[in-house]
Amino acid sequence: MGRAMDGGADSVEDLRREMSELERQLDAVRRIAVSLSTATEVEHLVREALNTSLTLAHAEAGSILLYDPAKEKLVFQYVVGEKADELMGTELELDQGLAGMVFQSGRTFVSEDVGTERAHLREVAEKIDYVTRNMVTVPLMSPETDPLGVMQVLNKRGGGQFDEHDINLIEIIAAQIAVAITTVRLHEEARLATVVRFIGNISHDVKNMITPPMTGAQTLEMIANDCFQTFDECLGRQGQTGDQAAEIAGTMDKLRELYPDIVEMILEGCDVVQQRMAQISAAVKGRVSEPHFEPVVIVPIAQRVGAMLGPQAQRKGVTLTIEAARELPPAMVDGKQIYNAVYNLILNAIDACDDGDMVTFRCDGVAAGEFPGGNFITMECTDTGPGIPDHVKAKLFTDEAVSTKPMGTGLGTRIVKDVVDAHSGTVEVQSEPGVGTTICCRIPLERPPQ
Repeated sequence: MGRAMDGGADSVEDLRREMSELERQLDAVRRIAVSLSTATEVEHLVREALNTSLTLAHAEAGSILLYDPAKEKLVFQYVVGEKADELMGTELELDQGLAGMVFQSGRTFVSEDVGTERAHLREVAEKIDYVTRNMVTVPLMSPETDPLGVMQVLNKRGGGQFDEHDINLIEIIAAQIAVAITTVRLHEEARLATVVRFIGNISHDVKNMITPPMTGAQTLEMIANDCFQTFDECLGRQGQTGDQAAEIAGTMDKLRELYPDIVEMILEGCDVVQQRMAQISAAVKGRVSEPHFEPVVIVPIAQRVGAMLGPQAQRKGVTLTIEAARELPPAMVDGKQIYNAVYNLILNAIDACDDGDMVTFRCDGVAAGEFPGGNFITMECTDTGPGIPDHVKAKLFTDEAVSTKPMGTGLGTRIVKDVVDAHSGTVEVQSEPGVGTTICCRIPLERPPQ
């Protein structure tokens, strides 16, 4: 009877331990649920969830692979373990490994001995020199049952096997991850839709705001032509001669010479703004136009940009010079994109300079040979400004580009890099604090084979 009572006590104690373990796991699940419900970035979400899963299941390593629709592959989005850095970003075909099998079947797969599984992708393990003993692979399914990816939990600590409690827990967390990822993506889609509407409204407003100056410039041109004609007729009827007539005629000649360029500058500037706003609006909606390559002489483009930005340089006391080393042949480029690149190069240089500084934009090229050693056009912009700090230069042509100007965005150099990349060219920067900066873009004269 004593033994029976002792057995009952043991059963009660076992039950208490099991209840304590379940309470611990439920508390952890509650905490991760709160974390997932407040997460706003997928990267933060998967990191928190995966770490919690490994802690609760007493596992050594784990990974989350998300489906990339553009590549039609599974990608190791986040990895925990000693080989994490080597595995991050690795891509798998949808029919590769246990991950691919579970992704396509939508069912959990538990492997007590991975080495005996035919579907196990040994190449990946050999590549990172990591031994996987046992593993639980769980699908990440969205509420609409669309597969998002898989979660894998590897190697139970202490050499044991994953039990039923571990598997249930991993599946619960995987379901929470899938819901949270779907929620984050829906938030991103809603945010993008808001941005699209906002950009559309801006584009419409810009068009409306540009219409009056365009109409005004065209009207000014007609009125000025009529005034000049009337002036010439009146001057002829008065019969004035000598110094007085010459002085009046000379004054009017200056205006005759300047106003057509001013009107053209206004109209061209308005047209460029409208085109760029249309491109921005289309890009936000996912419609990015491909470059249109045709033979274009780049020097006139640089001269047009120089004429447009000349007044701005003059107001700052900056000397702007456009140079062409020789008569350059046409290059197979997209003229509008080259215009944008030249505009941003010169504008950034002017903005960086102070009174007394100089900005020189120089076009040159080498017709002979093969790119990159020859057969190219160069667009080189040099300024005598303060130079670029090292921390800014390190990010100059990246998505993380920053600006040293109070209202700057840092996008100017990124736009230049995008144009150069679209033309299969190269861009280099040389800068010395207190001396100045030179940015040189090299564009092939001919389109390279795609």
